[in-house]
Amino acid sequence: MKIVSDINAAIYILLTLFYCYQGIYILIALIGKKKKENVNEADATLHKYAFIIAARNENAVIGNLIDSIKNQDYPKELIDVIVVADNCTDNTAEISRQHGAIVYERFNNILVGKGYAMDYVFNKIKDEQGDYTCYDGYFVFDADNVIDVNYVREMNKVFDSGYKVVTSYRNSKNYDTNWITAGYSLWFIREAKYLNNPRMMIKTSCAVSGTGYLVDSSIIKKNEGWKCNLLTEDIEFTVTNILDGEKVGYCGSAMFYDEQPTTFKQSWNQRMRWTKGFYQVLFKYGKNLFKTMFKEKRMFVSCYDMIMTLAPATLFTLGTILLNLVLLLCSGFNPVLFKQIFRPTMTAILIGFLNFYLMLLVIGLITLITEWKKILAPGRKKIMYLFSFPLFIATYIPISIVALFKKVEWKPIPHTVVKTIDDLSMTQYKE
Repeated sequence: MKIVSDINAAIYILLTLFYCYQGIYILIALIGKKKKENVNEADATLHKYAFIIAARNENAVIGNLIDSIKNQDYPKELIDVIVVADNCTDNTAEISRQHGAIVYERFNNILVGKGYAMDYVFNKIKDEQGDYTCYDGYFVFDADNVIDVNYVREMNKVFDSGYKVVTSYRNSKNYDTNWITAGYSLWFIREAKYLNNPRMMIKTSCAVSGTGYLVDSSIIKKNEGWKCNLLTEDIEFTVTNILDGEKVGYCGSAMFYDEQPTTFKQSWNQRMRWTKGFYQVLFKYGKNLFKTMFKEKRMFVSCYDMIMTLAPATLFTLGTILLNLVLLLCSGFNPVLFKQIFRPTMTAILIGFLNFYLMLLVIGLITLITEWKKILAPGRKKIMYLFSFPLFIATYIPISIVALFKKVEWKPIPHTVVKTIDDLSMTQYKE
């Protein structure tokens, strides 16, 4: 039936229009000329920083992160490492102290989550130092991360150019473990290279993603600590800063590595929390983003970008498929109508799945080709996991549905990949 084909065509056109800007981002990243930093390294002020690490039972990995911070090519006296051992039942606090960190131990089983732990440590700093501004800025990291030796020096250049929030290039310690870790890793690399990088190039706002970012102390002071406590405190922090008129910067030359979940159960739980958190942020701030998008023309791109980021694209794909299935089922009571509608609905469903797979395959392929040398995996695994990448993203479809109705709470994920920055830097694979 023509009306079914027309409905599906209209949906596909709308989806293309909604998300075509991300295709433009890819073109900008590929062919656009990156502007030089406003501040040369020789002229940049060397700022004083503290690394904030919220850790729960991370004794296996936290020492390597602290060591990678302590070994930075940056004046040692200008860097402090502060760990909040949050409801730990292991020796995370002891190990952190042994590696040279300042440690605060927090025990609160009611206010659970990274945001509450960060607020706790910021208030400790204020109480002991008199003000949040005893440091120029704060790096936020998870315990499983490690950073390149030039990380702080590179981030400092962007920070000194005027950005009050700066994010960085997120790579993976365990890309080659299986299709799950590869799916995560490729998505984060794509996010750095083909979302935050072009955002930076066109001077719109980037987005922080969980870990590996720098915040000016003036923002902490203005907020009187850390007040973002939704399940995805990172995207909430991004949105609140955009609404306040701040632009999140990006430093592609500052690279860090994190550990990805290795089992589907861990991945399901983590992404369930992320998806629920995105819904929370959308419901809380979506109206203001929409209003600001039209009230403040200079913020149109940033606000629109965040709305599309918060709205799960997988739900749109699922909605299209379900619409056609409903039409098909309803027509089952009329054999003549069923025969007429069967072909266009099944065609639309198959095209929907195929377009979804091919689009993600192309995105993954572009990312893989351009970032090939940065990905720590044998060549055969890079290629093999490229084809499973769309399937990994497709698992967001059931997650997006369940997250709409299920109560979700923050749960820690154990980290076991013990690799130093030297281990990662020296990793070589025969292609």
